[in-house]
Amino acid sequence: MQTTDTPPDEFLASLPDGVREDMTALDRDIARVMDGRRRVLWEGRFWGGSDQRIIGYGDFRYTGRSRKSVDWFVVGLAAQKNYITVYVTAVEDGTYLAESHKDRLGKVKVGRSSISFKRLSDVDLPVVLGLIGRANALMPGS
Repeated sequence: MQTTDTPPDEFLASLPDGVREDMTALDRDIARVMDGRRRVLWEGRFWGGSDQRIIGYGDFRYTGRSRKSVDWFVVGLAAQKNYITVYVTAVEDGTYLAESHKDRLGKVKVGRSSISFKRLSDVDLPVVLGLIGRANALMPGS
C-alpha cells in the first residue's frame, strides 16, 4: 500500500449512505485524538491480497521480518465490504492494544491490530478513542 494524493474527505464523500455517516463521525473523532499527526489516504493491495482504501493517521517506519523498512500509519480507518475497521498498530508490553482491550470494545471482531464492526453504535467509542490516544502517545513519527 502507498499514500495517495486523494483527499480523505473525497474518499469519505464517495462512500454509500449509512457507512458514510459512521465513517465521517469516526474520522472526525480519530483526527481530533491524533491532532498534529498527518491524515492521508492509503490505497493498494493490503495483507491478504485485497485492494483497500484506508485513511491513515500518523506515520512511522518499522523494519519487518524481511529486514525491509516500511512506512505505515499509526491508526487506520477503512470501510470494507461488511465492516468498518479501525487499525491500531501500537504495541504495549508485547501485546497489540486492540488485543489487550478486546473485552471492553463492544460488539466487535478483534484481530491483532484491528477492530471491526458493522455500525459505530456497536462500539464502545470512548474505549476505542482511548486506545487511539494511547497509540498516539506510544508511537514515534509524525
